[in-house]
Amino acid sequence: MDFLDAPPLPFYFSPDHEQFRASVRDFISREITPNVNAWDEAETFPRSLYARSAELGILGLGYPEEYGGTPADVFYQLVVAEEFARCGSGGVQASMNSHGIALPPILAAGNEELKRRVIPPVLAGRKIAALAVTEPSGGSDVANLKTTAIRDGDHYIVNGEKTFITSGVRADFITTAVRTAPKVLGAGGISALVIEGGTPGLTRTPLKKMGWWSSDTAHLRFDDCRVPVANLVGEENRGFKLFMRNFNTERLLMASLACGYAEVCLEEAVDWARQRTIGGTALSERQVVRHKLMDMTLRIDAARTLVYDLAYRIEHQLADPAQLVARICLAKVQATQAMQFCADQAVQLLGGMGYMRGTKSERIYREVKVMMIGGGSEEVMKDLAARQLGL
Repeated sequence: MDFLDAPPLPFYFSPDHEQFRASVRDFISREITPNVNAWDEAETFPRSLYARSAELGILGLGYPEEYGGTPADVFYQLVVAEEFARCGSGGVQASMNSHGIALPPILAAGNEELKRRVIPPVLAGRKIAALAVTEPSGGSDVANLKTTAIRDGDHYIVNGEKTFITSGVRADFITTAVRTAPKVLGAGGISALVIEGGTPGLTRTPLKKMGWWSSDTAHLRFDDCRVPVANLVGEENRGFKLFMRNFNTERLLMASLACGYAEVCLEEAVDWARQRTIGGTALSERQVVRHKLMDMTLRIDAARTLVYDLAYRIEHQLADPAQLVARICLAKVQATQAMQFCADQAVQLLGGMGYMRGTKSERIYREVKVMMIGGGSEEVMKDLAARQLGL
């Protein structure tokens, strides 16, 4: 038994969950983990990986059968997050699962023609979907976005910019937050619009990053892009809540991923400590090292327990909505802090090897900050949680 291996938790995970976990783990260990170093250096990975992931049902998890998906509870989503984290590459995971934040608004509010045109090919791995909300001037301030979409007959004319968009270069469909009522300030006047990748006037520029090298991240510029009104998601000027609702699931899964990456760092540190000797004694036999490993374990267990509890409350509708939003925000903070601590400790314990490319801990150390910022920074999360709790 490995250091952190433990029996399944039947309270949360059924035998079916664990059977699915085994198939996902096998796929990732064969198809992804052996290649992440090369893909990181190449700053990309094969597009064919989407189709292979779709064959296992990973991409369609939680979507209706009529669109090519497989209905599933939130714990199946946690299984995917935990198993993807095992490869130690956030870049691959982020791009492979960008549809997870791009498709929910379409599924929730899109017209039937739009759903059938967009969702099935994405879940089959033939097309790629991305979400475009963040702007250069506003960051997480969705209510004050500046990209406009002005009605012109059967089309909208879109002008503006988006940045830090995962899968932004390769995406075939981009679920975009736009302002359809330019004179309306704040959350009012915001709509969701699906903009296709080949739309004339759309310029996509790849971005260089500290981490997530294998992930396609782009700056998007819209110059008089004509987008059919049929691509509007839901009602005009009522898109703000669609994007806000989307964040809850994204943040919970990011918390689960952060626990997974922290665990990868711990496992690499344990393996190194058992093999490395100083003065004839393994590092794992030295008290200061053992205490570091237990500190890492403590933070992982605390964060993961909160994630599981929140998932259970979501699945069984046990939480007040405001309380749920607040706790998910705090779970993301706690989990990413655990990831940061474990990555730092692992690199320290590995010494010189921890500073070398090729170790999972080195890569995760670089990727910590995007997890603490993406989906809402730590400061934004705490402030939002406080407001939801009436403070």
